[in-house]
Amino acid sequence: MSTTVSAAPSTASALHEARPTFVGIVRGELFKVSRQLSAWIFAVLYVGGIGLTYLIDVGTSFRDSIGAEPTWAIYKLLGVDMLVLKVFGGAFIILLATRLIGMEYSGGTVRVLLSRGVGRLQLLFGKLAALTIIALGLVVVTLALDLLLAVILLLIAVGNINLLTSAPSGFWADAWTYLLLALVSLGVTLLMATAVTVLSRSLTIGMAVGMLWYPAENMSAVFLYLGYRLTSSDFWRLISGDYLGLNLNAMPAAILPTRAGPATRATCNFMEQAERSRHGRTTRAHPQG
Repeated sequence: MSTTVSAAPSTASALHEARPTFVGIVRGELFKVSRQLSAWIFAVLYVGGIGLTYLIDVGTSFRDSIGAEPTWAIYKLLGVDMLVLKVFGGAFIILLATRLIGMEYSGGTVRVLLSRGVGRLQLLFGKLAALTIIALGLVVVTLALDLLLAVILLLIAVGNINLLTSAPSGFWADAWTYLLLALVSLGVTLLMATAVTVLSRSLTIGMAVGMLWYPAENMSAVFLYLGYRLTSSDFWRLISGDYLGLNLNAMPAAILPTRAGPATRATCNFMEQAERSRHGRTTRAHPQG
C-alpha cells in the first residue's frame, strides 16, 4: 500500500513536467488533417479539376497542334499543368491552412493547447510545417497525375509519346524553373492565408479573405485601369505593381526565356503596361544626351 501511494505523486509530477516536442506537434497537425472530411473532399475536387482542365483547355487545341507545332504543344501542356497547380493547388492550400489554424480559434482549443505547455510560435510553426509537408505531397501527386494524363492524351491523339521523349532542347530546364516558380507561388499563398487567419483569429474571416484575395486583386486591376483612362495619371498603373497576385502571375513571363512563351500566356497585360510605364517614367526623368 505504501509503495503504491508513494509512486503516484512521482508519476503525476513527471506527466505535469512533460512538454510536447515539435515533431509531435507536426504529427498531431497531420493527424488532424487526415481526419477531416472536408480535406478529403477538397482533394477529390482538386483531382477532378486537373482532369477537367485537361479535357477543356488541352484536349481541344492540343490534339490539332501536335503534328504542326510540337514545340508549341509541349510548352502549352507545361503552362496548363503549372497554371492548375498554382490556381487549384493554391485554393486547396488556402482552404486547408485557414481551416487548420482558424478552427483552433473558433473552437477555443488554442487555449487548451497553450495551457499544456505549447508555445504560440511553436504551435504556429508546427502547423506551417505540417501544411508545407502537405503542399509538397500535393506537388508530387500533381506531377505524377499530370504525367499520367499527358501520356494518356498523347496515346489517344497520336498513338505514341514521342512528344515527351524527344522534347526540344531547353524544355526540361524551363519546366524545372516553372515548377520552382509554382512552388514559390504556393509558399506565398500559404503564408498569406496563415497571416490573414492569425490576425483575424477567425475561421470564417480567414477562409473568406484568403479565397477572395487574388480574385479581388484581379477585379480591382480593372478599376485601376479605368482610373488611368479617366485621369491619364500613371499612379493608377504603378499601384498595381504592388499587388501580390499580379506579381506572382507575371513571374513566369519575366523569368522564363522567350521560347517558353506558350506556357506563360496567362501573364496579366495590365502588369506589362505598368512595367512599361515605369520604364517610360525613368527614361523621361533621365533623358539621354
